[in-house]
Amino acid sequence: MFGNGKRGTTEAVVVLRDSGGILAALERAVAEATAEERPGLERALEIAVREAGAADDASARARWTLRRLEAVGFAGPLDSVHAVKALREAEPSLSLRTAVELTKEAREAA
Repeated sequence: MFGNGKRGTTEAVVVLRDSGGILAALERAVAEATAEERPGLERALEIAVREAGAADDASARARWTLRRLEAVGFAGPLDSVHAVKALREAEPSLSLRTAVELTKEAREAA
């Protein structure tokens, strides 16, 4: 995810998904698993299939934003100036507008 950083333009935040590759890797792992490994891998595959189908772009951006804020130790309210500042510190390429939009999306999803 990134913002284009240019003032006066529409910001772009891209959601990249590789769920197909992840699901294929889990399926291979299940096929090659020992009897002890198989139950856990089957459960992981079940969760991955459910999550891959259920997530839309807005919820993916919200999860990303929350993870980035958590990574920099932010635990305050998502509708604060401090949240926007922390997100921009975590991801310096984000414009102010993009950081505000992402924190609003995260607040709505929480």
